[in-house]
Amino acid sequence: MSRLSHCFASDEEDFLGGIDGLLEVTRLRPYSCDRGPVSFADLDLPVAVTTLGEGAGPPVIVLPGGPCRGPEYLGDLAGLGETRQLILMHPRGTPKSGGLSRGWWTDANDVILVADALGLQSVDLVAHSAGTRLALATATQFTSRVRSMALITPPASWLTDIPSDAESIAEKYCALEAREALALVLTDEPSTEFEFHEAFQRQAPASYAHWTAVEQSHAKSGAVSLVAAAAWFADIPPDAGDRIRATPQPPTLVVAGDRDLLTGVKPVAGYASLLGADYALIEECGHYPWVEQPQAFRGRLDAWLNRHV
Repeated sequence: MSRLSHCFASDEEDFLGGIDGLLEVTRLRPYSCDRGPVSFADLDLPVAVTTLGEGAGPPVIVLPGGPCRGPEYLGDLAGLGETRQLILMHPRGTPKSGGLSRGWWTDANDVILVADALGLQSVDLVAHSAGTRLALATATQFTSRVRSMALITPPASWLTDIPSDAESIAEKYCALEAREALALVLTDEPSTEFEFHEAFQRQAPASYAHWTAVEQSHAKSGAVSLVAAAAWFADIPPDAGDRIRATPQPPTLVVAGDRDLLTGVKPVAGYASLLGADYALIEECGHYPWVEQPQAFRGRLDAWLNRHV
């Protein structure tokens, strides 16, 4: 499978370096810590941040997937911000932050910059799909700064070497349109932005357990870009996986969908075991559990986040 197959991010001009006005903050309720309240409006960060909800306790940093897909596709994460306020980070390469990723390993520095701006010595991370690599990179390089992680439908074979069982899942459970879309995920090799956008939409049915109007509408949200996605995978240390596997990880929850054709099920279960994580398999669910099974998703995440207040 091409590492650039499906679920990627927005088209942006490459302007790594000093850029003014990259910070967008809406209705942020600063968290008080030992050094007092933090005002994002007074800070220059290399990434934009927005907020979801007004839940109690320390805020949670949310890392979207794609990679670098416009985070609008996250919606309100089934209302999760009612439990803990969510600080949604727009990684480099997304429309609101601009530029291009320096690679998911190096972009971990941006997560720590956001945590510092919040005045948090240790943070709880919620990450989806490709964003789970960024979460693991942060927890591995900054071991004292990540208190917990919730990793939602993570790509897993790259870390576990367990082959995907997506084809067998598709044959057993999925409609013809999902099986056909999976075949495209495995074979498409787009080389232009137009081809990439077209491939993203053709492959979309493989991302969901069902393909109703709800899923079809969701699949159109969040801008995607071939250039931004490729940059995400650039300059990754060859031993990154070894370092992640060798580093004791913080308390972690891994959430999987039983019909997620993008990740498979067996690799994600092995991934959770490798990380010593709690594992939650949501039934009748693909790659976006807050869309397809919002109550089950919210219940799992509420319980997890309430354990780490």
